[in-house]
Amino acid sequence: MKIKPYLLGSAVIAALGGLLFGFETAVISGTTGWLKDHFSLTDFSLGFTVSSALIGTIVGSIAVGRPADAYGRRGILFVLALLFFAAAIGCALAWDWRSFMAFRFIGGLAVGGASVVSPMYIAEVSPASCRGRLVAITQFNIVLGILLAYLSNYIIGSLALGENECRWMFGVMAAPAAAFFLLLFLTPQSPRWLIARNRAAEARAILARCGTDGGDVDAEIRDIQASLDIQHHTLEEPFFCRKYAKPIFLAVAIAVFNQLSGINALIYYTKHIFEMAGAGAQSALLQSVIIGFTNLLFTMAALCVIDHFGRRRLMLVGSVGYILSLSAAAYAFYTATGGKLLLISMLVFIASHAFGQGAVIWVFISEIFPNRVRARGQALGSFTHWVMAAAISWTFPMIAAKSGGHAFAFYAACCVGQLLWVILAMPETKGISLEAIQKRLGIE
Repeated sequence: MKIKPYLLGSAVIAALGGLLFGFETAVISGTTGWLKDHFSLTDFSLGFTVSSALIGTIVGSIAVGRPADAYGRRGILFVLALLFFAAAIGCALAWDWRSFMAFRFIGGLAVGGASVVSPMYIAEVSPASCRGRLVAITQFNIVLGILLAYLSNYIIGSLALGENECRWMFGVMAAPAAAFFLLLFLTPQSPRWLIARNRAAEARAILARCGTDGGDVDAEIRDIQASLDIQHHTLEEPFFCRKYAKPIFLAVAIAVFNQLSGINALIYYTKHIFEMAGAGAQSALLQSVIIGFTNLLFTMAALCVIDHFGRRRLMLVGSVGYILSLSAAAYAFYTATGGKLLLISMLVFIASHAFGQGAVIWVFISEIFPNRVRARGQALGSFTHWVMAAAISWTFPMIAAKSGGHAFAFYAACCVGQLLWVILAMPETKGISLEAIQKRLGIE
């Protein structure tokens, strides 16, 4: 099915939440040394400072579900754009450690909300035949945001700006945050949210512009109404119950394994990891940019094939790549070979993540929950993801201070668990309408 320009434009704009998500997540990787010196931090307090945004992310991800149901996906995206803008300006102008932590927490709220609402919105406006590619634009933008953060840090780091260098690294995000807010005026409401609010006439017009798989807008509306089944269910019904046990298990599992790979340790501490292996500060920043480009390249490759190969096959390939690359990284630290072997293993690791978990997680979580609880299901998956991310980012400096090899060996063992989960438990969702997925999971 050919993607309609209006649908593509709406998806790209909504996915800008992912770009800001990626930038906010990765920008701190170039500033950890400055933070440690400027605020006189220990390894423990540095880990807490880095994870402060993740505490906000946890709160944002679990708190955004009900507001997204009440005020609409699009309305919440406007709020998130304002939070990203405030976080950028606040971190750039922070006058002490507490104020910096407060604004990083605000940025975390925005990241957590964006991780829920951006992919959910795109899934709800997209036909099944192109849903994987369009939702994966969010992941592409997350990766692009990470690359832009690395590249921005490298460029700013080469300008010799002195004490204000790291403040500029944080502040530049204000520009894309403002652009995101303005572009959202060009996007429609989610048709599935409108139907849940008994606004079928508005939904009909949007579905006609965005497209449906069968070409019959009225039939699509009937399917959505049947999946909501408001006569027998309410949007306020309990979420943690037996009927939703399977999608809850799937969402929690993929989110836990995503972080047990150690991906956020690499993103938050890229420069620090390469310095541990003997690289100079500017060289470490440059190697971070190389990591970012690799991430972008393989995310683009996954985006092109996710609706053809399917989610499960990408996860299988990525799991094997995880195990091999993390084992090699552990070996590099244990044998003190570092250098090229570490860089190669990290490149293979980020490629495996981009082609597997990175491309699949937000698509998969946005697909497996019924319309009536999708916001809460997406929030649960994101909440789990960010709780694990906080744990990984907080503990990595302390573990790595004793042995980088121990950290990467642990992540490799966890990825064996992911491979077994994919083989034994993960269903395929490619090319299936959201309403049909609900039936396949046995949810009435």
